[in-house]
Amino acid sequence: MWDLIADYGKIIVADIVLSGDNALIIGMAAAGLAPELRKKAILFGMVVAAVLRVVFALVATKLLAVPGLLMVGGLLLFWVCWGLYKEIRANLDEEAAEALETAEDMGEGYTGPPRRTLASALWTITLADVSMSIDNVLAVAAIADGDSTKLVVGLAIAIIAMAFFATLIMRLLSTYPWISWLGLFVLIYVAAEMLYKGVFDPNRGILAYINGSGGLPGLG
Repeated sequence: MWDLIADYGKIIVADIVLSGDNALIIGMAAAGLAPELRKKAILFGMVVAAVLRVVFALVATKLLAVPGLLMVGGLLLFWVCWGLYKEIRANLDEEAAEALETAEDMGEGYTGPPRRTLASALWTITLADVSMSIDNVLAVAAIADGDSTKLVVGLAIAIIAMAFFATLIMRLLSTYPWISWLGLFVLIYVAAEMLYKGVFDPNRGILAYINGSGGLPGLG
């Protein structure tokens, strides 16, 4: 019971602390729209990012079951941790919060007549979401460890939070940096566990694969 709650907590924390770059792009794109279109753009951006994470994470969960890929995933997750560390040091969450607040303030940002269509802004946001969802996907897929139900439920909670409270969450992360640092430590732990399993797990570990096949191709 407590292990399940802990895993859900890890997924939610990981997804939220890795949402800063998405929130920044969404806020900046929305701020360039006419005020009456901004809320639609922000909501759309959060929903698209959420759907992409669920779909990609389900695919990633299946891929991580392939021998050898779990180890690669662990190494990539350490790279994600390094990127998150740099984002925390650069106060990206504060920039994201300011961008979202500007977009939500009808007197800030671009306030003239529409100069670009909502569709063009949504396309920009979608492309950004695709490119920036990989870190979230890898992290939550590693924590779920093959459990699709855990993956979807954990992501759903984080998605609802970001859809309705994105600005508040970004402001909390910028005001209380220890939340982001906690998320970073959680991800480092998950990456280390993932890398260990990727090497030593009897079903998915690279050593089991090598021993079971008599060596790597061309070396056996």
